[in-house]
Amino acid sequence: MKSNTAQLNHAFIEFYEKLSAWELETIKGKGLSLPLIHAVEILGAFGAMPMKKLAEKIGITMGTLTVQVDKMVSADLVKRVAHETDRRSILVQLTTQGELLFAEHDAAHLQLTQCLTASFEEHEIQQLTGFLTKINAGFIK
Repeated sequence: MKSNTAQLNHAFIEFYEKLSAWELETIKGKGLSLPLIHAVEILGAFGAMPMKKLAEKIGITMGTLTVQVDKMVSADLVKRVAHETDRRSILVQLTTQGELLFAEHDAAHLQLTQCLTASFEEHEIQQLTGFLTKINAGFIK
């Protein structure tokens, strides 16, 4: 019999795979990559941020992010703006088009969340939110 930790591990993996497949299906045919949509999600949720911080949040190198941001600028999803207080830092900020993409994708995420938790009691949603918040806080980079 599997330990509770092993069962949880497999549940995490299954959830990740299903969420990844859902993400791919959601952006299918739109000419978007998952790293691009993840960058839009982060910028939409947290606002403009320095390139270094965005690279850390996505978990990619600055070189990889630079290429990605170049593509996003070309697609009119983000713009680079000078940092108000740090002349050495460049912020990445969503454009109006990027904000629209974020709103559309965020609404799809909300719909998925509502669907997945439709049978949950309110206290179960609060518990799950608490558990996920703890997991996110302890996540290894």
